[in-house]
Amino acid sequence: MFVRFIRLFPTFLAALFVVGLAAYQAGAQSSGEDAHLAIENPAELSKEEALGIYKSLQRRMERGYAAAQLDLLMNYQAWPLFNDAPYISATHGQRYVNSYANRMAHNYGTLAEGEKLPMGSVLAKDSVTVTDEGNVHPGALFVMEKLAEGTSPETADWRYIMVMPDGSLFGDTMGARSDAVVYCHDCHEAVADRDYTFFVPEEYVVGN
Repeated sequence: MFVRFIRLFPTFLAALFVVGLAAYQAGAQSSGEDAHLAIENPAELSKEEALGIYKSLQRRMERGYAAAQLDLLMNYQAWPLFNDAPYISATHGQRYVNSYANRMAHNYGTLAEGEKLPMGSVLAKDSVTVTDEGNVHPGALFVMEKLAEGTSPETADWRYIMVMPDGSLFGDTMGARSDAVVYCHDCHEAVADRDYTFFVPEEYVVGN
């Protein structure tokens, strides 16, 4: 069924995007751990299928996020990409995500226990919702920025930002609606030993 959908994807893309975005925005108004509306029925895609869908939405997503006018995200899709295909992330609502990191975060993905990323490191995960009924639409952009030591002790000097597909800001721990994204650090506490960063699954790491 999904192969047939892929063939018809260009025809239905615009309609799916409008319907899906409306559903996403309605659900994303909730707060706490449900803030990015976990998908109950994500499609099981091959790497090739996931890449095809992402490439079809990539430019639209970049333009949408750019409306947030956050300088730290300028041209994020030109940063090093640490996965060879979008993969499902349970911690990001069962969406297909990509893990980008700027040049400052050169040691992202290889941190040994106790090591930290340098100040100025920025990690960005853009996301796409794909359900097993064939619904496809952009998801939020999830961002982590490493701040100067002592700037935000309650988040281990990490700033968390969530940007909606239309560029509206869902929350920023150092700015507007900080309470809406406080759960981000709560989740990342699980990997405190590697500077609160989740790695790309081994089978999706570039070069594996």
